[in-house]
Amino acid sequence: MPLNPEAAGPYDEALVKVVGGGPQPSHGPIQIRDFEPAWPRWYATEADRVRRVLGDRVVRLEHAGSTSVPGLPAKPIIDMVLEVPDSADEPAYLPALEAAGYVLIIREPDWFKHRIFTVGNTSVNLHTFSVGCPETDRMLLFRNWLRANAADRDHYAAAKRELAKRDWKHVQQYADAKSEVIADIMARATAPQT
Repeated sequence: MPLNPEAAGPYDEALVKVVGGGPQPSHGPIQIRDFEPAWPRWYATEADRVRRVLGDRVVRLEHAGSTSVPGLPAKPIIDMVLEVPDSADEPAYLPALEAAGYVLIIREPDWFKHRIFTVGNTSVNLHTFSVGCPETDRMLLFRNWLRANAADRDHYAAAKRELAKRDWKHVQQYADAKSEVIADIMARATAPQT
């Protein structure tokens, strides 16, 4: 059952199970910035680093999230989605990422064996899944739809800006509060095209 984004208490309990070091409260309001042309270059630099350290363990690596959609305002955090042969087999890839400065901050074994790594000042989220993960396809379908559909891109931007005005104890609450508008957009993205 999804958590109510308006209630912080359940987030405190749920996040302690998946966040390394326990959940950290948000430090101030959610910062949404206009699209920056540097974001794709920033992704490319990080992607090169991941490919260098993991080599053929990289099955798929893509720029995802709002910073990957030209014209879409976003938090200035680059979301990358990585598929490795088996994300639960951390010894196969975690030491190499750690040696390159990445830190494992979230481990969700029950949700697509998802892991999140950050690097440096946490301006990068490296979402890691196993090869063939349907969540990767969903993330990229959403990205591609927003790149091609100005009306839905504007609709999503307006929702993001409105939700960012609220006070959230955890950034995940803000992310979850976007679920309804994302579902609405995904319904159009997955509808048969005529």
